[in-house]
Amino acid sequence: PYVKICLICQGKRIKKKKTTVKKNTLSPVYNEALVFDLPAENVYDITLLVKVIDYDRIGPNELIGCTAIGSTLIGIGRDHWLQMLDNPRKPVAQWYPLNKSPPANITIPNNNGPNTGLSCLNGR
Repeated sequence: PYVKICLICQGKRIKKKKTTVKKNTLSPVYNEALVFDLPAENVYDITLLVKVIDYDRIGPNELIGCTAIGSTLIGIGRDHWLQMLDNPRKPVAQWYPLNKSPPANITIPNNNGPNTGLSCLNGR
């Protein structure tokens, strides 16, 4: 599997990054830093969508689950984001449950026009 992170700002996907693929394991460990540079004035408008994806060389890659982190969310994703803002340049670790879809208030533009609700199940 690998992890893919999408940086979303005000409903627009700005950037995406992914980890290396960890092969032949059901318990991968990712000791990697994925760094996004952004202006300080945008930190309250940012959401990070985190997807864990099962890599398949032959067929399509399958989504294992996803979660989201950001100040506009409710619950653990918001609490973690605010802790990170209170402790700049310091790691703030947090475990997350994986869900089949992100919170309903996350939107990104699709290729067919205006913003639509984002589902983790359609797209890798």
